[in-house]
Amino acid sequence: MTAKIPATVVTGFLGAGKTSLIRNVIENANGRRLALIINEFGDIGVDGQLLQGCGDETCSDDDIVELANGCICCTVADDFLPTIQALLDRDAPPDHIIIETSGLALPKPLVKAFNWPEVRTRVTVDGVVAVVDGRAVADGQFAADPEAVQAQREDDDNLDHDSPLEELYEDQLACADLVVLNKSDLLVDGEHTAVTGDIHNQVRRAVKLVSASHGQVDSSVLLGLDAAAEDDLDARPSHHDSADDHDHDDFESFAVEFGAVTTPDDLLSRLVPIIERHDILRIKGFVDVAGKDMRLVVQGVGPRVNHYYDRDWESDESRSSRLVIIGERGLDQTAIVSALKA
Repeated sequence: MTAKIPATVVTGFLGAGKTSLIRNVIENANGRRLALIINEFGDIGVDGQLLQGCGDETCSDDDIVELANGCICCTVADDFLPTIQALLDRDAPPDHIIIETSGLALPKPLVKAFNWPEVRTRVTVDGVVAVVDGRAVADGQFAADPEAVQAQREDDDNLDHDSPLEELYEDQLACADLVVLNKSDLLVDGEHTAVTGDIHNQVRRAVKLVSASHGQVDSSVLLGLDAAAEDDLDARPSHHDSADDHDHDDFESFAVEFGAVTTPDDLLSRLVPIIERHDILRIKGFVDVAGKDMRLVVQGVGPRVNHYYDRDWESDESRSSRLVIIGERGLDQTAIVSALKA
């Protein structure tokens, strides 16, 4: 009987650095043949495009599969299982499968799917890796002290409801076998100690935590955890254990397409006020900069927006600026689009 193919589930909130982490694994695969399953929330496959064309023979473009029909934890039977089976049935199946979930996904339903008869005998969950944005946690994006949250709610009428974002964050940590505290270079003074202490209080005792910057973690640390996560689901509690599924009515996304910008700074001068005014959670996409041969990648988490040139525009692709906007339901799409195109 052949050994099961290991699969690593990479989870983490919007903009935590999952794609950077995976790209680093690809570039340091040590000869492993990798296959990637990328699930995004939004119509433009930004993460998949960033991973394609990485130039590594261990993971060709044909080994990258994008699932864009909805959050992977809600479309397990329709999308995920057929994709896994197709990878397993290849003449030369991969040595390791890496699954990047949407930032809005619950990891536990996905891990549970590995118990389905079609895949259980052929693949195992080597480990669930939760990527955490250290800077966001230090800034209090997710509160771990219920009493403090309650005090805030009593002081501010705008905080008298449970945050679905906090539940997602807690579920991702609760399912993890390894936590990567990313963007640790942005933490100052005693923030690193405070954030790691906060995370340790929320995860299982056996869960390890490693710090990283720009998703740079040795692949030997991420792969080969041998957790067989599908076999101990009861040890991975979820806010949604009593529900058959969960929906994403709390969130919405849309894509905006516009013309070339004069400079990256010109774009940022428009983006940052829009993000603050409309409380946008995440912005990501590609932008055409006039006079530049290279494509500009834009990644924003809250008011923090990063950008860099990743590659030349291909001769057969249309140069255009396209951004995915993600936020809690009720975004003023008309106002956001108008402001971006102004």
